[in-house]
Formats: sequence, C-alpha cells, structure tokens
Amino acid sequence: MGIIMATYYNENSILYLNGEFVKASEAKMDFYSQSLHYGYSVFEGIRSYKTSAGDTKIFKAEEHFVRLQNSAAALNMPYTWTTSELIEATYETLAKNNLQDAYIRPVVYAPANMSFAKNEQSFIVVQVWEMQPFLGNKLLRVMTSSFQRPNPKGFKIHAKAAGHYVNSILASQEAKSNGFDEALLLDMNDHVAEGPGANVFFEKNGKLFTPAPGNILPGITRATVIEICDELNIKVEEKFFTTAEMKAADAAFYCGTAAEIIGWESLDDVKFAKPWNETFSRQIQIAYSARVKENAFEIMEA
Repeated sequence: MGIIMATYYNENSILYLNGEFVKASEAKMDFYSQSLHYGYSVFEGIRSYKTSAGDTKIFKAEEHFVRLQNSAAALNMPYTWTTSELIEATYETLAKNNLQDAYIRPVVYAPANMSFAKNEQSFIVVQVWEMQPFLGNKLLRVMTSSFQRPNPKGFKIHAKAAGHYVNSILASQEAKSNGFDEALLLDMNDHVAEGPGANVFFEKNGKLFTPAPGNILPGITRATVIEICDELNIKVEEKFFTTAEMKAADAAFYCGTAAEIIGWESLDDVKFAKPWNETFSRQIQIAYSARVKENAFEIMEA
C-alpha cells in the first residue's frame, strides 16, 4: 500500500465523491459493486496544466465531461450530473490538492448488483494526482500485439468503459515482457487500430495518416492533433492501413491525454526513415505542448 499511496495519493489527498470532498485514504465503495466484479464503469482521463499566465487550466474540460456522459449513456448507466458542476468540482479538487499540472480521473461506477439487471443509480468520483507523460519522453520501440482490438459488434467501442481496458493491459504487458516499450493493436481485419491507451498517426512524404473511426476510440487528443495539422497546413487522411504500410513511413507517434504526443523509434524493430527532429510530427508535438500550456508557438521548418 505504501508504494501505491506514494504514486497516486497520500494521507492529505482529497477527492470528490458523490458531491462531497473527502480524504482519499478514507473514501469507501461497495465491494459488491458491478464495477468491481464486472468492470462495469466508465471513466475519463483529463489533464490540467499550469499555463504561461500562471493559472490552472483543464484542457478541453467540457469535451471530456461530455464524453463521460455519452459513455455512461452507451452503457445504460444513470447519469445525473451536469458538465458545469463536474468541471467546477474538478477545479476545486485540484485546488484542495495544491495541483496545477495534474492528471484527472473521473469515474462513474455502479452500486451493489450481482445480477445483470439495469441499475437505477450511479456514483461518481473525481481523483487527481501528479503524473509524468504516461509513455515517458523517449522515442518508443513498439511491437505489434497478438491481442486484437475488441470487436465493435461485441462492445460499445466508442465508450470509454473500464472493462475494455483489460485488453489494453494484456497487450501492454505482452509488449513489455518482450522487451518493447508499448504495443500496437490491430482490428479484426488486421488493420492498425490503436495503442493500449492512445491513438496512432504515421507520417509519409509530409502527410499524416490515422486509422478511420469504426474500430477505435476517437480520442480528444487525436482531434486536437487534427486541429493543429489544419492550422499548420499539414494534410491528414483517415483510412484503414496495415503495419506494412506503417513500416515504410517517415515517422509515427502515439497521442492521448495521458501520453500526450510521443514519437516512435521503431515498429517491430523496423526503424523509421527520418530523424524525429526533422519531421512534421515533431513540429506537431511542440505545437501540442504549447497549446495545452497556452504558450506562444512559432511554426518551425521541418
């Protein structure tokens, strides 16, 4: 327990739990919850940043809490909170923990219910903690996973549901046990889908490509990357493609709230053609960092 507390919380950490602010070490949930037994919950990963002006800004807060509500609706979970009240509660949670650069995890979870009957109530918790980029700062060695992305006919794949991430954990553990930094998952048609917790882009001849919606969770960071590309006049195409096409690329990267934007060194030990610092992908990485911290950004030559 000491290691976990040191990583995520301590005796002074405060979280928001069903309308109240309580100490994380004293918070309780029901051990008979459907969420614990069946992974029946939905969540968001959000980041806040200390901006260049010195204040605290939750990046795309409204988009994240709207997605949380949509995920709950997809899984038939009652949802009784407004976006504005949850954003306000999150800012207060950050302040009570004296955090500006933070990772934020709201979770909507179920009550005690060992049947599969529809619940009439849901609960919510908002937790905050300090976290470095989820995949680190070094270029990644990525491995194509033997685990596929879940079939969208079997799940509400657009929902950010806790149970979906068992697949992610297995894929990531497999990659790391084989000496890689992270996994890449394919869909049921052997097209590239996404990482265990991030969307993927690759760059070829100055143009970016990313998997089309259908078998992916279309991330908020992914949408931000597309916005940045539009501003920088970098073309982006959404399409289905294979790992063979990726291995012929100039560069590739993962993007997500936790990972932010992190470049790849190689895929299945095949290195990418261009040095990372000479790519448009690196330029997008810099632009993203500037955007979340509300810093000025000057277009660089790639």
